[in-house]
Amino acid sequence: MHDYSNITAQQRTLLQPFRVRVWLFACLLLLLNATARAQPDEPSIQQLLSDRITRIEAGETVTVADSEIASRILLPAIYRAHEYTPLWHNPRSVEQLLAAIRGSELDGLDPSDYNLRTLETLLQQRQNGDTDHVADAELDLLLTDSLVRLGYHLSFGKVDPEALDPDWNMTRYIEDMDALVRQAVAIDTGNVDVLLQSLRPQIPAYARLQTALAEYRELQARGGWAPVAPGETLKPGMSGERVAALRRRLLVTGDITAESSEARFFDASLEAGVRKFQLRHGLEDDGIVGKSTLAALNVPVEQRIDQLRANLERARWVLHDLPETYILVDIAGFRVTYIRDGKIIWQTRAQVGQPYRKTPVFRASMTYLELNPTWTVPPTILREDVLPAIKRDPAYLAERNMQVIDYDGNPVDPADIEWQRYTGRNFPYLIRQGPGPENALGRIKFMFPNKHIVYLHDTPRKSLFGKTTRAFSSGCIRIEHPYELAGLLLEGDPDRDREKVIAAVDTLKPRTISLKQPVSVILLYWTTGFTADGSVIFKQDIYRRDPAIIRGLNAGFRFREGAIIKDYLHSGIPLAAEHGFSL
Repeated sequence: MHDYSNITAQQRTLLQPFRVRVWLFACLLLLLNATARAQPDEPSIQQLLSDRITRIEAGETVTVADSEIASRILLPAIYRAHEYTPLWHNPRSVEQLLAAIRGSELDGLDPSDYNLRTLETLLQQRQNGDTDHVADAELDLLLTDSLVRLGYHLSFGKVDPEALDPDWNMTRYIEDMDALVRQAVAIDTGNVDVLLQSLRPQIPAYARLQTALAEYRELQARGGWAPVAPGETLKPGMSGERVAALRRRLLVTGDITAESSEARFFDASLEAGVRKFQLRHGLEDDGIVGKSTLAALNVPVEQRIDQLRANLERARWVLHDLPETYILVDIAGFRVTYIRDGKIIWQTRAQVGQPYRKTPVFRASMTYLELNPTWTVPPTILREDVLPAIKRDPAYLAERNMQVIDYDGNPVDPADIEWQRYTGRNFPYLIRQGPGPENALGRIKFMFPNKHIVYLHDTPRKSLFGKTTRAFSSGCIRIEHPYELAGLLLEGDPDRDREKVIAAVDTLKPRTISLKQPVSVILLYWTTGFTADGSVIFKQDIYRRDPAIIRGLNAGFRFREGAIIKDYLHSGIPLAAEHGFSL
């Protein structure tokens, strides 16, 4: 022990600052120790994930940087199933997700809908070491949310078809939550790319649309094509600068494959190129460039890109889990196709609804055929067509094998009716056309009961099948070769083959034939297609349905997660709001 009793006053004065410093240092140590004891342990990533999932389920908005977590059902379910542990520890999965997001342009989608910029920024910060538990947890959440967003759009589409068409009846649902949650295994094993590819429509037409979109975007990158100037109709044998411009235009899209030494001359090779172009655009292939062909030539590449994007979206709505056997009505393509066991076995030309009486898009089951059908005039046709015609021509009914009946089916004498008194809305009777070759439904109709009162049928107006654009009906689908379809549907039944159907029709007696098995009928509207050699077809948008889809694709991010999870309220997932989430 030191004895400081003999130090001088001067020494005490020199020692005083040292004592103060020692005292201050001791106080600082005590303060730091107290602070350390009071400071709680930093929460784990697992705790942070659990906290944010709880907030999401409570209906709170959770954001990561400038991106909002959109998935309020699937994302919480995935993390709960994995006890709130981080999912994205496999760098390969992260790389695959980013590549898929960037590549979503090939699906006609917008990569910015899937948090691309925010993910790139956060991943760069992680690479630079500028991260902590909070940042790691939030990045993990955002990666999962981005996967759910992209997977949803690939499987169900971005645009809500029910918002565009209130009669839409082809909504699909997620019914197996467990299977969907188990797909998180793909994240763990580095198979995110396989998972996302499995969510796309698996039929070849979807991949062909993707290829066509890439090709037309490449054309856009090279400057697209210059328009052909307006002027007189261009025909074989003509020459001049407009012919040269036509040749350059067709070269861009591959409708002709080589430049001619006589570029300004409309020769046979150019005529063949014009015909090919016309066939690819739903035009009469006459080999001359009139107003319609010129208009199609001058549609800019950007519009053709949008047309492809719109049909990729339609494919995502409906081209999943198709039945092995079904009848497909291509409304804008004016064709009916019968697919059996996954293979096309029959096609025919069709006539569809006029633009003011559109053929609807829906799905139903064909259950029976009617031979020698009668036709009861529908209210709209009665009001707009038949009653005005009767008022002009009293012989109208007799000439068309029509009779007036009351609602009990009893005949009414047309001479006793004061026709001028009635419009379609107050007409107290029905008008029915009897069986026969001039019946509006022809000799046979194919019934798939639906609220639209739309079906496939024969027609006496067969000359109209020779037209290129065949929007002539009042909504039903007239088919060119009905007996062939009847024969295929009744195939294997010796008592009801095609010849016996024709014989029954010749009796002029109405008859109903039930199908042994119902056949799905799917009415769709496609404005693109492909020729036998794989060239893309651009059909006319006869009902002007593409623009609304393009507006939806170009709008901000949209997500209706709850609307497609069937019975989600019974899945054990707590929710703060009803379905119909929309961002």
